[in-house]
Amino acid sequence: MGRTHALTGWCAGLALAPAVGAGTVHQAVVFAATTAGFALLPDLDHPGARASRLLGWFTGAISWLLRRVSAALYALTKGPRDEKVTGKHRHLSHTVLFAVGLGFLTSWGTTEGGPWAVFGVVVLGLLLAEGALGDWLLPVSGAAIGWWVWTAPPDKAAQLAEISGWLGIAVAAGCFVHCLGDALTESGCPFLFPIPIAGETWYEIRPPKPLRFRTGKKVENRLIFPVFAVAAVLLIPGVREYLFTTAQSLFTPDGAQTAVQ
Repeated sequence: MGRTHALTGWCAGLALAPAVGAGTVHQAVVFAATTAGFALLPDLDHPGARASRLLGWFTGAISWLLRRVSAALYALTKGPRDEKVTGKHRHLSHTVLFAVGLGFLTSWGTTEGGPWAVFGVVVLGLLLAEGALGDWLLPVSGAAIGWWVWTAPPDKAAQLAEISGWLGIAVAAGCFVHCLGDALTESGCPFLFPIPIAGETWYEIRPPKPLRFRTGKKVENRLIFPVFAVAAVLLIPGVREYLFTTAQSLFTPDGAQTAVQ
């Protein structure tokens, strides 16, 4: 479901943030919120998805175009053992090729477009994520953005170039995490297109049958979502260190005495 895609995108963003240099709390929050939002974007190929309905007729038209392009590409490239389907949903936008391409396009677009392009990508990610994770995300992310701007170094051009690179990675990571999530479901995900596997160009990657789950059922709601909800908090910079320090102080003689006092 959308909330699981967004939550896993948030966790992926927090995990990747230190690697791209977004090491502070406010930077990591903005990076993770963007990744969470774009973890919903691949479902733009479904007319009922939040991404398709987000901006009314505009995103609806993009969804319509994406489905047509995906169907045409499927008809042109399908292998001898590929299924007889339309190729609209869970095809073009659910591939690593799409994730990487959109990431590069985002990085280029934000570099060439300047601050307004950066602002547009971040806001789009926040709006997508907010509908899946809750209204709390907007004020938290807004405060993080304000803090980021306030503490930014004087060299705005260098800061903008750095953020543009981060956004490209956040967008690509979000789309990729979406594909990994879909690959665990019964239907699988053809995210290795166009690599031919077993006579299929659009081979659905998925684990052995006992490890698959059905969307929106008990495994997702009672296991996967709660586990990632805990991870979503623990991955925030400083949280694990704080919990470890607190637990250590409570379970040492001096710490226990201090806690009692």
